[in-house]
Amino acid sequence: MTTSTSPEVKLPPQWKLMERFDIDYVKSSISLYRSERSGMSVIVNDRVGPKVHGEFVVATEIFDHSGAPHTLEHLIFLGSRSYPFKGLLDTLAGRAYSTTNAYTAVDRTVYTLETAGWQGFAQILPIYLEHVILPTITDEGCITEVWHINGEANDSGVVYSEMQALEFQSNELIDQAQRRLMYDKNIGYRYETGGMPEELRLLSNDRIRQFHRDMYQPRNLCLVICGTVDHSNMLQILDDFEKTIEKDIPSLQTPFKRPWVDSEQPQPFKESISTFVEFPEKDESTGEIDITWLGPSCNDTVAMVALNVVFSYLCGSSASIIENQLVEKEQLSSSCDMWTEDRLKTVISFRASGVTTEKLDETEARIFELLNNVVEKPLDIAYLHSRLHFEKRSSIYSTEEVVDALAEPIVLDFVYGARDGSTLKALKSLEAYDEALAWSEEQWRQFIKKWLIDNKHVSIKAIPSAELVQKIKTEEKERIAKRKKDLGEEELKRLAKLVEDAQKKNNLPVPPNVVNKFPVPDTESIKLIKSDTARLGPARKLGLLENDAQAKLDKLAKSVDDPNAPFFQFEQVPSNFVHIYIHFSTSNVPSELKPLLRLFRHNFFNTPIMRDGKKIDFEQVVNELENDTIRYSMKSAQSLSDPEGTRLAFAVETGKYSTAIRWIQAFMFESVFDKDRLLATLSKILADLPEQKRDGYSMTSEVSQAIHLKTDSAQHAGRLLVQNVYYRRLKKYLIAEPEKVIGWLETLRKAVFKWSTTRIMVIGDLAKIENPVGAWDVLTGLKRAGNEELVKIEPPHTTRSEEGINPGKFGAVIVPMPTLDNSYGYCTSAGFTEWTDPRLPATYVAVSYLEAVEGPLWNAVRGKGLAYGCGFSRDIESGTSKFYVYRSPDATKALMAAYDAIKNIANGTDPVTSFQMEGAISQLVHQWVGEQSTMTAAAINNFTLGVMQGLPDDWTQSMLAKVRAVSPEDMRKAMTEILMSLFEPGKSNIVITCNPNLTDTLNSSLTKVGFATRVQTLDEFQDDYGLKALDPEDDEEEEEEEEEEDDDDEEDGSDWTVSGDDSD
Repeated sequence: MTTSTSPEVKLPPQWKLMERFDIDYVKSSISLYRSERSGMSVIVNDRVGPKVHGEFVVATEIFDHSGAPHTLEHLIFLGSRSYPFKGLLDTLAGRAYSTTNAYTAVDRTVYTLETAGWQGFAQILPIYLEHVILPTITDEGCITEVWHINGEANDSGVVYSEMQALEFQSNELIDQAQRRLMYDKNIGYRYETGGMPEELRLLSNDRIRQFHRDMYQPRNLCLVICGTVDHSNMLQILDDFEKTIEKDIPSLQTPFKRPWVDSEQPQPFKESISTFVEFPEKDESTGEIDITWLGPSCNDTVAMVALNVVFSYLCGSSASIIENQLVEKEQLSSSCDMWTEDRLKTVISFRASGVTTEKLDETEARIFELLNNVVEKPLDIAYLHSRLHFEKRSSIYSTEEVVDALAEPIVLDFVYGARDGSTLKALKSLEAYDEALAWSEEQWRQFIKKWLIDNKHVSIKAIPSAELVQKIKTEEKERIAKRKKDLGEEELKRLAKLVEDAQKKNNLPVPPNVVNKFPVPDTESIKLIKSDTARLGPARKLGLLENDAQAKLDKLAKSVDDPNAPFFQFEQVPSNFVHIYIHFSTSNVPSELKPLLRLFRHNFFNTPIMRDGKKIDFEQVVNELENDTIRYSMKSAQSLSDPEGTRLAFAVETGKYSTAIRWIQAFMFESVFDKDRLLATLSKILADLPEQKRDGYSMTSEVSQAIHLKTDSAQHAGRLLVQNVYYRRLKKYLIAEPEKVIGWLETLRKAVFKWSTTRIMVIGDLAKIENPVGAWDVLTGLKRAGNEELVKIEPPHTTRSEEGINPGKFGAVIVPMPTLDNSYGYCTSAGFTEWTDPRLPATYVAVSYLEAVEGPLWNAVRGKGLAYGCGFSRDIESGTSKFYVYRSPDATKALMAAYDAIKNIANGTDPVTSFQMEGAISQLVHQWVGEQSTMTAAAINNFTLGVMQGLPDDWTQSMLAKVRAVSPEDMRKAMTEILMSLFEPGKSNIVITCNPNLTDTLNSSLTKVGFATRVQTLDEFQDDYGLKALDPEDDEEEEEEEEEEDDDDEEDGSDWTVSGDDSD
């Protein structure tokens, strides 16, 4: 195997190497190949790691809203000339440690393949390519996958349902309005490539086939592959594949118009336009503002770098020029952001979110006033340069950390760049940053002026409208009623039969002999990344490994047996960066203060600090912090397998290691709880709550946590329905009695930041880090108090309430939500409390088997239109098993269908096939390899296994061996003993959120199958944690608001139309 184009790479006669270069700033290279037979391009980004990531890119351009590009993205997966079986591609991919996916953008459709190791990727590559180039595109596939009318006269189909769900979302309506104003009818960017519902209803299969013939030609296709690739093997596979399609593809001599590049280009805006668009929303309190300009060519590397620097300068952080003024000081917006959509005439976008509706005009004027101020006053060139350096550091960091970091710029180069590879070479270095750094202040001023001030713009103010909610519902209800009447009963029966016949044809089983032609690849080509672990302080009690890192750490330590040293684990990896993770237990935090944890984390970096007796304003703190770091965060420790804990993280250049530790000391022990900063943070959190509360899926989890967790757990206290009442009252306390609130936060700080609660992990290269142990001496606040012992990390199952320990007594609860037009389900039953439970390997396999794409649950639930998706949770050691149903016209039907599918496999009614078992195990390999796909991820995995979960470092390899040994009978037993309990009365509790119109139906269905059922509102699951309202009248006002909301729910429910969707 090679990772460079050397004499060892064998080029087939029809293939040519167009370009190859090493990347200057990371250990990686890029090679561009092109077929002289078909014109197909292949760009390989070589990098060492276990994952191979592929993106098969088709540049697509269309001049209507038909949605043909999007429909093809779906139809491609329904079969190809040699493999005319729906689901075969995903079945084979599953067995080859792979996953597939796809997306449609306005200028391209991209098909992805992600694999553990090259061998699996190589096996799927030609099969996937045939699906892309020679798909079946049958009429039956078009019926079920694109659009049809079902037996109830409702519109259905996977693509249609997807676009119907997006049609009236605010961002979709804004985007459509902008495009109509920005582009003429002869410009492809004007059109919705996903398809407008009214035009999807008119789209014919012949039109889709023609679009495929026009666009899906190999010369308009590029394979972008990132990872450890065998170039010779890859080129031979592609050469052999091309021979099989040579007669089916257009000759390179036939005319072809390259999308976007050979097309007419957008014209500059003649004038600036400011307008508004309404979007349906019951809560009319806030809207947003979106502003767009046409910018430079995406091939102008220096200009694109400069734009990103300007965005960072204006809106990159809470201390940036516009964000600080608009969001932090004037609080006209809850957030603002800037970004580009890279094209030959790049789109520059600015968005201000969470703007009070009455202040949209004022805020829009203020945005342009602030932009003008930027160029009318002297630029803060030092700050601008610091943002440039930050962006450069971030580029290097992302390229090293993320396997497919360069996939996006490579894809864009294929769509818009020179086909000879000359523009691709911009990825070789970061010279563009150096060129921009050399600009004078006047050059920067003129650049900003050119693109953001003098340049004409389109500004859209998005205004929420409760009236529009009702109008849309009424119009849709009337349209369906009219259609039902016009079609008549007999025609509807015929249409239902048409869909049923199409589903039968689409779902013909794949012959086992077809699958068995493709053996499961071995795992030799999966190059796992490993880090060497070294420990100091209490961490040594976990065990020591004999490696160079441990030996070096022991030499550097003042005393390896120092009883006062903090818990310290080092993960040795070759890197130019250092990651610091600190885990804090919150077990010492008083229960009544645990709701403050979210505010504490959000405020952690955006607050003043004391330095040499002086108070440093938060703007200066943030500026200095971003000069010294690449990433920083303070979050729940869920990612470290401790949802109760808190996790502090820094990523810095190796030379900034000691600086990062000084920052840790400053934020932990020298920060100031400032009333104004706390109010600003609290206001942002509260502004986000209404939208989060409207999410039906999130609310099923919220209610489930209220039922199954102890109230003294941090998870329970962090629930949105706790914050909804607690934080509103807290804000009033902060205004009236700030000293009291600050005192609570000081108590919380002292409980969290202690020697006994702290575990430190450092990931980096010991050979490059100066003073890796002694640098921590500055953390003077973290001293051991007397004989203080390290707090044990309690496993997640210890936070269960009585109902969480023995689920089933509570039964089922239905929570009506007027913001929904469907339903969501969440089931909870008893689960695992130990990683060593002998039933775990078989349960892993059972879940993987059931959740396979085109597998049992897919076919039983999604395939029959009972829900958009369903599946199991994977929070092992929580003590509970969980199953969810996502976006369903009737969640109880989806749950029962899932139960029947599992029961039929468990009792032997449905046979277990060997290739499905192999696929299930292969998907587990892919999942676990994905958890260790980068150096940092592998190191974090070591820490999580050894420190947080108390497992040996070879646990993953041991579990893989165990899952390979699982028999069909073992799997059936796991389904019977563990998974079926999720659906059985007395063993499971069920939470369903739904449109109010569905309440009676769902209630009746659950009662019939034996569940004790109740109907409750979201507000009944709130908890104030003992924080009483300052004024008794505040309580009365809250109760009145809740009653009004309940009244609104009842009024609103009768007006909703529930779609009997049978495809999505």
